[in-house]
Amino acid sequence: MKLKLAALALAAGLAGFGSAQAQDTVKIGVILPYSGPFADAATQMDNGIKLFMEQNGDTVAGKKIEIIRKDTGGIAPDVAKRLAQELVVRDGIDILAGFALTPNALAAADISAEAEKFMVVMNAATSIITTKSPYMVRVSVTTPLLNEAFGKWVYDSGLKEVYTLNSDYGPGNDAQAAFERGFTEAGGKIVGADKMPVANPDFAPFVQRVKDANPQGLWVFIPGGSMPAALGKALAERGLTPETMQIMGQGELTMESALESMGDGAEGIVTAFHYDFNHQSDKNAEFVKAYNALANRNPDIFSIGGYDGMHLIYEALKKTGGDAGGQALVDAAKGMAWESPRGPISIDPETRDIIETVYIRRVEKSADGTLLNVEFDKIENVKDPVKARM
Repeated sequence: MKLKLAALALAAGLAGFGSAQAQDTVKIGVILPYSGPFADAATQMDNGIKLFMEQNGDTVAGKKIEIIRKDTGGIAPDVAKRLAQELVVRDGIDILAGFALTPNALAAADISAEAEKFMVVMNAATSIITTKSPYMVRVSVTTPLLNEAFGKWVYDSGLKEVYTLNSDYGPGNDAQAAFERGFTEAGGKIVGADKMPVANPDFAPFVQRVKDANPQGLWVFIPGGSMPAALGKALAERGLTPETMQIMGQGELTMESALESMGDGAEGIVTAFHYDFNHQSDKNAEFVKAYNALANRNPDIFSIGGYDGMHLIYEALKKTGGDAGGQALVDAAKGMAWESPRGPISIDPETRDIIETVYIRRVEKSADGTLLNVEFDKIENVKDPVKARM
């Protein structure tokens, strides 16, 4: 494998040599699940990319920006790796970007490292991803960044005993471990911790165990889509609602599509997240308006990841004078800071990971009856705690 990747890097270098002399184009290979169960996430991220380029043009530092899109069809690390190889060798790309899903980002990291290509992760949130290539930067979030800070905040807010429920897969387990660490190190007690199947879970037995334990609060991590409504129904059937128990979790629990499914039972749920279209700032208001004009819908975490990812690429190219080499771009990205629609963000120069604000939100009903995530507290300048310990 090492020999094969070394040959790949050599091939990439030779391919890039001729093109670098003659062409004034920077090619960005975007790898996303444009089809399959995660297609909507890809659409939202791609819309963020398109909006940034619509607002800022397709030329930067004298170079034309060309986007080459590749579809993984879902969680498919082997496909993602093959596509990354093809983008480097056949298409002669300069930058790898996208990556909504952790397994795909990890697989492509090998190609980034061996071919020395700058790689921008726009969503995938498992902590270790950025350690897999020295040419990689992340502009989204990590699940430990959100949940360890949230765990401490929950304890400080007055809850001393919490039950946790999480979907049993990488991001869910990482999120639960981080929440438990933040909560217990602050002095709290986890009175129960259950892991639920990712596919078609029967929430009833898990919810019954929560009811039997009678904790002060319930922390949840589940994917978006139809699951929040199903969980909300199971909780309500057993009398567990935000009126009787503090229900909380990572922000997917109350994303816009989830709130539409959950209905009034979601009112009062508290979550921690790094972006929501209802974030109150002039910059975000402009972003949401422009995004709606482009896509006829509100932006979400995938949208802001694509948008900020392109901002990083453009600003790095400006700093390098158009040099798209992996080392030049990653050096330019380290320590970069800017005001995003989500608020102030920066790139940690040591870990190449994001530093950002964690927003604490409560689901409330607006004057027109719409359920919204309303920010009422925040934790600023949060780094990924896993890497901080390293």
